[in-house]
Amino acid sequence: MNRRYFLGATTALSAQRVMGAGDRVRAGIIGAGGRGRFLTGEFKEIGAEMAAVCDVYESNLAAGLKVASTGALPFDHYKKLLEDKSLDAVVVATPDHWHAAMTIDAVEAGKDVYVEKPMAHKIDEGFRIIEAVRRTKRVVQVGTQRRSFDLFLDAKKIMESGVTGEVQLVNSWWYNHVNRPLPPKMEGKLDWKQWLGSAPAREMDPMRFRNWYWYWDYSGGLLVGQAAHVMDAILWFMKSSHPIAVTCTANKTQAPEWEIPETCVLTAEFPENYIAVFTLGYKAMRYAPVNDQMKQFHGSKARFDVGRESYALYPEATGPEVMKPSKEERRPGAFNSAARQHIRNFLDCVKSRNEPNAPVEAGQATNIVLCMALDSLRQGRRLRWNSAARRVET
Repeated sequence: MNRRYFLGATTALSAQRVMGAGDRVRAGIIGAGGRGRFLTGEFKEIGAEMAAVCDVYESNLAAGLKVASTGALPFDHYKKLLEDKSLDAVVVATPDHWHAAMTIDAVEAGKDVYVEKPMAHKIDEGFRIIEAVRRTKRVVQVGTQRRSFDLFLDAKKIMESGVTGEVQLVNSWWYNHVNRPLPPKMEGKLDWKQWLGSAPAREMDPMRFRNWYWYWDYSGGLLVGQAAHVMDAILWFMKSSHPIAVTCTANKTQAPEWEIPETCVLTAEFPENYIAVFTLGYKAMRYAPVNDQMKQFHGSKARFDVGRESYALYPEATGPEVMKPSKEERRPGAFNSAARQHIRNFLDCVKSRNEPNAPVEAGQATNIVLCMALDSLRQGRRLRWNSAARRVET
């Protein structure tokens, strides 16, 4: 072990208090927008003390403090929050382009981290996260909550039984309807320069700030937002760590203010000899959550359909009759518990120091596919992944 590694690991360990199973985890939220406030409430519900709130937008900071635990401290810069040695963990719920820097700085400060998906905004960022997490021996959970959802855990067991036979094709989709951009209305002060971070400098733009999800500099739109969940589940079920190649095509965006389309098709090829196709259709009609998404594993013996709140196994049937599942589970509304189960897994691992259900290596496997999809869409060509060199090639 070299001196730099040793000092980094011991510094992080010394900043982390030793916790017992009955101890209450003290955590802070970085990014108190809508998702951040939702997670704050869920962490509190499970028993964490949400003792600190950080946001660069005055309105979000005030709203976050109302949801956090009584006496929570406000911060306008995340590095100031990380200096609080009483915090065991932080939740990162900022725009995507900040995920990597905040996660790395947090583990270097001795904090465990729950980071929203996608784990990073660029491929190299993901590898830097892995290096920092493994060197500091911190617990980091990526917010892909299907990995802790009991329905998906049951479905994974069915998949692992081999009942489908060989799978060479996975079709998946997420259909729904997205409205026009949020109005560029600001309420309170914003530290625009800090919010931009590593993104290209530009004049303050309320439209970009309010609709950051739809701009290349900060995110990947619903293509990344939804594929982060669907592709992660596919890679998890198929035991894949990286693609061979990725291609992505799309329609023009229907909102002239946005850069990223709402209708896209992503095709990923894998070394395990299968192709995964994900279709995003967010100019379709509206669907109930139980019906809006699907992953179909087409095996040589059976087809396995896994939705958000359902699964069904269809054995081979060559007759004209309507196919009937041999195994089926459908639980409308059950997905509401998925985030809570994922958070509970994270908090348990903070105390036990066990590996969480969505580790950083899994987050990076999906991140590679997502980043390649965005690059393929913008370049208009199929891209290959060189796993040995850890780089994208044309």
